[in-house]
Amino acid sequence: MSTAAAPSGPSLLDAASLACEVADGLVLRSVRDTHTAWLDRVHGIGRRITGRGPGPVEQLHRGLSGAVYGGLGLGLRAASRGLDVAAASGAGPRLEDSPRGRFVSSAVNGLIGDRLAQDRPRMAITTAVRHEGRDVRPDADGLARAFPDATGRLLVLLPGLCENESYWERHRERTGTTYAEDLAGRGWTPVHLRANTGLPLRQNGVAVTSLLQQVVDHWPVGVTRIALVGHSMGGLVLRAAGAVAAEPGGASASWTRLVSDVVTLGTPHLGAPVAWGIGQSSRGLSRLPETAAFGRLLDWRSVGVHDLVAGLAEDVPPLPHARYRLVAATLSEDERHPVGQVVGDLLVRPRSAYGRDRAGRTLFPGATVLHVGRSDHFGLLNHPEVLAGLREWLA
Repeated sequence: MSTAAAPSGPSLLDAASLACEVADGLVLRSVRDTHTAWLDRVHGIGRRITGRGPGPVEQLHRGLSGAVYGGLGLGLRAASRGLDVAAASGAGPRLEDSPRGRFVSSAVNGLIGDRLAQDRPRMAITTAVRHEGRDVRPDADGLARAFPDATGRLLVLLPGLCENESYWERHRERTGTTYAEDLAGRGWTPVHLRANTGLPLRQNGVAVTSLLQQVVDHWPVGVTRIALVGHSMGGLVLRAAGAVAAEPGGASASWTRLVSDVVTLGTPHLGAPVAWGIGQSSRGLSRLPETAAFGRLLDWRSVGVHDLVAGLAEDVPPLPHARYRLVAATLSEDERHPVGQVVGDLLVRPRSAYGRDRAGRTLFPGATVLHVGRSDHFGLLNHPEVLAGLREWLA
């Protein structure tokens, strides 16, 4: 008997319809606007030299290109509407039915999940407990079916931007196991979560704290201890969830009182330079008509990606009773090497992963830190040194 909720969610036809919409509204528009900008530039020079208006060559060029772009756009919009009608009828395989489909769904939600929640809610991921590629109902029956061997110690794992629960399987060949499998053999029950990482961090925090309270309330046995483990953005969302639960008048905080450890792997607590660079590039490209379309492409990123520019600062305090374990990686062996300090793990620098600013102030006083050398951002998944740390911290 299945342990998860009934199959639901978007189909491949929904994804194809979205692809047509994006091709029309973003790709084709960008090509058209760039073409038009260069056309204005080139023919504008000629008009200034001759002192005349648009010539027959320019008029013909504009007419033909306008007809081509208009026809392509009309075709893409018609295809998108047709695919939407077919998808609404329930036709087509579900994206959730295959690992590749789940990868596409999580990636698209990370990039434009805020737009999906508003315009295409069927494609928007909802925050949920995951088991065998499906959402689990967070009630007594759903949790009992998904976790027949539940223990009182919950290992809550939340992946990062554009990721899903299958990312926790990456690099298992290095250890012959995964963090979840290894700790399950040590008395912990792994609970995988998935979220729409395109939504604002604090909105995801609200959803996660509500979900975890339901899990604790309906868990098959009494919960005695919770360890939170987040990779990349997942660590920020878990921090936001704890802060939401602790706010006066907020959600019930009973689940937070059970949290003994918070482990973040390559989490940009003080922001990620890549996210900042994308924003700067977008503004720079938007200054010229010939490159403005490329700036618009970069600026189409979700609110979740925007939130990675600054991370979460002092207004999201740590849980006072929990032990924080902060893991950072660098491409260099030595953390203090210039490459390690500047490039970090390609996405996050050590200082941000540790929550320490340039003035030496820290978001996590007394936290345990672990540096992993010669590793990139995703190399922190199932890394032997991190596994050894988890065994020690969660003993």
